[in-house]
Amino acid sequence: MKDILLVSNNGELIHKLETIVSFIGEPYTTRAPEKSAQYLKDNPVDAVLLDFAAASVQELILQFPHIPFVALVEEDGSVGPERNLVGVITLPMTYPALTQAIHRCQEYSRRRPGSDKPSGIKTRLFRSLVGKSEEIQMVRRLVEQVAPTDATVLILGESGTGKEVVARNVHFFSERKDGPFIPVNCGAIPGELLESELFGHEKGAFTGAISARKGRFELAENGTLFLDEIGDMPMQMQVKLLRVLQERTFERVGGSTPIRCNVRIVAATHRNLETMIADNKFREDLYYRLNVFPIDSPALRERREDIPLLLQELISRIQGDGVDAVRFTEMAIASLMEHQWAGNVRELSNLVERLSILYPGQIVDIQELPPKYQYGDVQAYQPEYPEELLERDAFNALFAEAASQQDAPDNEASPGEFIDQSQLPMEGVNLKEYLSELEINLIIQALEQQDWVVARAADKLGMRRTTLVEKMRKYNIQREENCSSDN
Repeated sequence: MKDILLVSNNGELIHKLETIVSFIGEPYTTRAPEKSAQYLKDNPVDAVLLDFAAASVQELILQFPHIPFVALVEEDGSVGPERNLVGVITLPMTYPALTQAIHRCQEYSRRRPGSDKPSGIKTRLFRSLVGKSEEIQMVRRLVEQVAPTDATVLILGESGTGKEVVARNVHFFSERKDGPFIPVNCGAIPGELLESELFGHEKGAFTGAISARKGRFELAENGTLFLDEIGDMPMQMQVKLLRVLQERTFERVGGSTPIRCNVRIVAATHRNLETMIADNKFREDLYYRLNVFPIDSPALRERREDIPLLLQELISRIQGDGVDAVRFTEMAIASLMEHQWAGNVRELSNLVERLSILYPGQIVDIQELPPKYQYGDVQAYQPEYPEELLERDAFNALFAEAASQQDAPDNEASPGEFIDQSQLPMEGVNLKEYLSELEINLIIQALEQQDWVVARAADKLGMRRTTLVEKMRKYNIQREENCSSDN
């Protein structure tokens, strides 16, 4: 939002407005009704909250058709039919009503004829353990309990639930927090390279080994080694890993010197290791070596009540990168809480980033969510604009098109057509009559091109059918009947 203008002579109402608008973090300015018009002329404003008990409010709304207004009325108050009056809030104001009204103002400005859509934002993936649900509180309690020890931790949970975040918290709250945290994705490294990746290799151990190289175990010395997707580790590597866990020593590939390691192991997987053991795809003895202290990372659908807090955290992280993140109406949040979230927190984070690209710094309602996230009755707000705005935009578009045709190298416009009419004669012109004649000419052209089908001609002219009918009646434009058909 550029700015919200609060208009009232009621000091108590202004104080309440300032309190709630500042609470939701929106920029605002206050003005008395008699000083509002000049302020709106001099400053960019995206919304006006207007006390309808003040005088001359209707004139203010009509004077600025490009600005959306929200009426503040008492319980029995009434408002006018102006189309840029996009919302009505009955006092005392509530937070949901205000956010919904601001969203409508944003939609009015974003979709206004001739307005440009915002674009451009950098993205970032973030997953967090925030929340108040019993499931996530249990995870935090388990992390606090196991972190001070050196016990091996096995983190279980679906993809996208934040298993690496749990592992990093275990490391951060441990005595090893000043040591390195080294992550390894066992499923992303080919089996034949995984041994070298974990244990390192000596010079000449295999083709391409032109020098000795430390493995992840050595790099994680006095710290934590995070073995992600341990269920994807090949069987032959499981045997070697089991030996390291038992003896706390290993050898580099191509070497024979035992190397002692002081590393804490935290493993994670989205697979059911007990089922894999039954299918002879995972070693039972390694499973019990890893499963000293299991932590279940809950799926997002199991802790839906955490979604509002997760959204707040994700938004604050994006804003920390200097980006205008989105905010959500209560209806949008309620709809998100109905979703199943197969991708868990990662899916939610991606959605927030996507919406921040589409609607930077704006409030997102349910209809802005992708269709798969929309639950319940979705009643999209369609702004209605004053005829003055629509006509002004249509004329601007026509003149711009004429200018581009005139500049084109292959311009085939003949003298006397619209392009030449856009040139001001030396003797001057009666602008009102000129625009009327131009309007009549364009209406007739559109009707003739569309075989006098009024609906299609109205679409061609960028106006509603009823508006075109009114103009035809005003200018007495009728289709001339072809009398030759009676002969």
